Amino acid sequence: MTSQLQLPRPVPGAINPDAGEQAKRQGMKRIGHLDPEWAAECDKRIAEFAARGIVFQAADLVEDGLAEPPHPNCWGPRFSKASKDAVIRSAGYGQSKRATVHKSICHQWIGAGQEAAA
Repeated sequence: MTSQLQLPRPVPGAINPDAGEQAKRQGMKRIGHLDPEWAAECDKRIAEFAARGIVFQAADLVEDGLAEPPHPNCWGPRFSKASKDAVIRSAGYGQSKRATVHKSICHQWIGAGQEAAA
């Protein structure tokens, strides 16, 4: 093969910058209803970790005894809610501690009123 892959050009006016955010919100709402008991327990654990003043990620909650969610996409709505409720704030990104995801990049969090250790 010597030719380069040709990608179609977007149709002018067809790109909606809000569509991605709207799809994200709809997906998070839909997935948030899978297991309300798990969601409540996850919210509780997030608040507990936030109060500790340490940087943490979803893997830390599982290591601490939180059951795995019914679907991996259940994590996003929980952390998003906690962030919007000013329980946590972003502490950047790091490698996941979970072997199952091969150290992929994941979001890290800290309590909203806490400073990350240097």
